[in-house]
Amino acid sequence: MKKILVVDDAASTRELIGYTLKDAGYDITQANDGVEALEVAQNVIFDLVLTDINMPNMDGISLVRYLRRLPGYQSTPILLSTIESGKSIKVLGKQAGATALIIKPMNREDLFKVVKRMLG
Repeated sequence: MKKILVVDDAASTRELIGYTLKDAGYDITQANDGVEALEVAQNVIFDLVLTDINMPNMDGISLVRYLRRLPGYQSTPILLSTIESGKSIKVLGKQAGATALIIKPMNREDLFKVVKRMLG
């Protein structure tokens, strides 16, 4: 079973994404910010990370940078989710090492498609 780390400071968003992906057969772990996510990721190698960008303590861009330095995360798909759709945020995400950017709100079908495509 593929392991996915869902990171978002909004509990409702985290729960919704978590339940959606769990229903699709994935093993879901949740974290409420980048600091918590980094702690978890140092102990478990996830097959995919889906993180919000704007969070307290450590934002998603910083989280991506730190994850890319960890053993086992150089080629892991990391998806950034945000309500911002500007070109600058896409550039920042790519420079940090993110695989793709997802614009929120995302519907269930789009989420399934992106995750399935990333995990093969």
